This record gives sequence, structure tokens and C-alpha cells, in this order.
Amino acid sequence: MMTNRAQKQNKKTLAIVGTVGLPAIYGGWETLVANIVDSLTEEYDVTVYCSALKYEVKAQNYNNAKLKYINLNANGISSIPYDVLSLWHARKSDKVLILGTSGCLFLPIFRILTRAHYYLNIDGLEWKRDKWSKLAKTYLKLSEIVGCKFSHKLIADNAVIQRHILENHKKDSALIAYGGDAPKSSLENSSQIELAPTEYAFSVCRIEPENNSGLILEAFAELTEYPLVFVGNWLSSEFGRQLKEKYAAYPNLSLLDPIYDRAELDKLRSKCKIYIHGHSAGGTNPSLVEAMNLALPVFAFDVDFNRETTEDSARYFEDTEELADLVNTITEEDLQSVATKMSEIAERRYTWSIIRKQYLDLLS
Repeated sequence: MMTNRAQKQNKKTLAIVGTVGLPAIYGGWETLVANIVDSLTEEYDVTVYCSALKYEVKAQNYNNAKLKYINLNANGISSIPYDVLSLWHARKSDKVLILGTSGCLFLPIFRILTRAHYYLNIDGLEWKRDKWSKLAKTYLKLSEIVGCKFSHKLIADNAVIQRHILENHKKDSALIAYGGDAPKSSLENSSQIELAPTEYAFSVCRIEPENNSGLILEAFAELTEYPLVFVGNWLSSEFGRQLKEKYAAYPNLSLLDPIYDRAELDKLRSKCKIYIHGHSAGGTNPSLVEAMNLALPVFAFDVDFNRETTEDSARYFEDTEELADLVNTITEEDLQSVATKMSEIAERRYTWSIIRKQYLDLLS
């Protein structure tokens, strides 16, 4: 019988590049890796690259994966050198899972220098996001083109992204979405805020223009009798600070700082009457599938990504007036119907057990 040491020596090596790191303290990529890494370590000797600037305590291992630290910020414009340096350190791995295209302009060099197989999840169409300058958008678009051309296999988290890859890059891709289930937490009211006992709307996102935070706040500022609880990083940008200053005085609007603890976040959103999803960019948004797994009635901004994720079964809005009208006119029966459909779709498509298996199958 093969010993544990021999089994480990026979494992292929897998590096994961493009996240802030583990434990998950930031966003979607980190949550994805946290939820799949344990399964991956059964088959691979896994290394996850982490931003040293984000962790005061630098653990060496997480769920049997090694953690390697890069002394750069993993977000914003610095994500480019961060990803490139991570790829350089990962060059001797058998397989490299790249999350996002920031460092992919240099992928041809790594293909020449290494024998590694590269698996790229391109995320959403990052170069379309309003937050980037014209120069940054040009770089990101070029990086996507190069990444798609020089990766061995591509991953799309949304059928809209998958069609984009086929139509614009003439390549097939594996469709692997995002899990949204979590250990069931207590559904008691959070101690952070006094909420209406049965009726409030809820939204959570990074406060960026493409997430339509201003549109949502404007709609509920007019719905003076309908409470809205909105969780976001209001103080991280001038855009967010201006929104908070403009709407902080409205008594029905509760603008909360970021909540990174999933259980605590679920205490708030699981009891809402309506879940408002304003994202207009990206593919399958983590916050949306998490809401669907909580069986919440979803009102989503009307873009193809959101319609595909919810199988055209949510309710959709394009502007302030449409959102306000939806809130004012939807019936209890319709709300329950939407919630039931969201839960059914989530159980069928957006659980971590499904996502883990899909990544294992792809990498095998």
C-alpha cells in the first residue's frame, strides 16, 4: 500500500493565481478558492498566492494548501504586477489556475519558459467597467485577448461570457458558475440596526458606478415609507462618500459599512422582503447567487448577465422609475413565486458541491 508521503510525492502541483489570498477576507475570487481548495488538495499539491499587504498574520497553510505571499496589493492597477509576479513564482507548477486576466499579457512568455498548463477564468468583461481609465481599459482588453489565446483551457462563469469567448476569441470554454450556499446561520435580527419587523428591502455591493448604487438609493429616497438596508464600502472612494453624504439623512435609508462575515450578513439579508441587485457588469455575481440560495425575491438590474443567472425568472428594472414602480406594485403572491423560483435555480446550479466537482473535472 502506498504511504501518505509517496502519495503526496506523486501528486501534480497546482498553483492558484489572481486572488487576495486565503483565508477569504475580500470578495468573490477568495470565496471561490476557499470553497474549492479542500477538494483540490485531495488530487493536487496546491499553492495559493496571497497579498502580503492584506494579512497581518501570514499563515503558511489553509485547508492543506500552501500559502505564498507576494509583497504587492492584489487589487486596482497594482493587480497587474501582482499577478505577473505570482505567475513567475508559479512557473514550475504542473498546472496554474488563473483567476482574472490582469497578468495575462505576459502569458506568452510563461508558455515559452514553462511546461505548465494554464487554466484561465476570465471573470467578467473587466475592460468594460466604468472605474477604469481609457488606458487601463485598453490594457485589460488586450490582456483578455492574449489570455484567451495562450491559455490551455478557458472558464466562463456565465453563459453570456461563454458566448463572448466563442464569438470574439473563437475558443470553447467550460461553463462553471459560482456557489452561493453556506452553512445555515441563525436568522435572528442583527444587533447592528433596528429593522422593520417584516418589510424592508436589502442590497449589498461594492459601491461603484456599474453597480447602480445611486439608482437604487434615488428610487428608495422617493419611497419614503419603505425601508432600505444597503451594505457597502461607502468610504473607499469619492463616489461612495458622496452617495453616503447625499442620502445619509433619509430616515428610511440605512447605509451600513461592509460586512465580510457571511453569517452576520445573512442575518440581515435573509429577513428582507425584497433583494435589490444593481450589478450591470461581470458574469455570475456572487452576491446574487447567495441571495438566490437564501430564497429571496430578486429585483435585478436588466442586463443579460443577470437574466441568464436568474433564468429570466426574477423581476428587472432599468432605471429609478421602474424600480420604484416594481416595489410599489408587486404582490405578495408574486414575491413568493419569485423567491421559490430563485431557490429552485440555486439548488440546481449554484451550490459549492456542484462547483467543486466541475473544477476537479476540468483540471483532471
